[in-house]
Amino acid sequence: MATLIGPLACLVACRQGDPPTAGVSSAAPIATMALATPPRARTDKDASAPRDAAAPSPAPDAAVSDDPSLPQTHDRPNTDAAFDARVRALFDGIVNDDPDRAMPFFFPLAAYQQVKAIATPERDWKRRLVANYVRDIHALAQNLKELGPDARFARVEVPRQARWVEPDEEYNRIGYYRVYGTQIFWTSRDGKEHAVRISSMISWRGQWYVVHLTGFK
Repeated sequence: MATLIGPLACLVACRQGDPPTAGVSSAAPIATMALATPPRARTDKDASAPRDAAAPSPAPDAAVSDDPSLPQTHDRPNTDAAFDARVRALFDGIVNDDPDRAMPFFFPLAAYQQVKAIATPERDWKRRLVANYVRDIHALAQNLKELGPDARFARVEVPRQARWVEPDEEYNRIGYYRVYGTQIFWTSRDGKEHAVRISSMISWRGQWYVVHLTGFK
């Protein structure tokens, strides 16, 4: 069983619609992705097959489909190459104690401005959500250093409890998918496996983004 890296990193993956509580998730993941191996390129044999979560897609900064300035869609999020890149960005930010490196995986401001039915979404995004994200990355980085150097990424698991949140449920004017308790697994120099647990991710145009890393403040 994975050892979580510090108290801030341990939040349970909730049942659909339930508030998060402390503990260890027993949810089966919808995706287990070992990101150390690049995705397989599509061949002629694959051309007629439907595109799925394993198929490669552009990096986050090049993808038009998840442009935060475009309107929201009801596309269910997947774990494609763009997701791969964002997970790596977060892990890299934690390992190097550098929140700027982890920002590609954070819910974009342009999308948040469309989602939230509040007076000043820009202020809330910057002063509350981003500030907490930065705080959590610094805390996780310190905990990781205490476990020793040479942290190696292993895989990421997204629980099955993702659900569509209807407008007005969470001060939102438009809907999105939400999931609690995604885990990023990594190994320390001694070979032991550990995990960073992401409190909450929400979707934008079929892609997952972190909105709360290790808390819900």
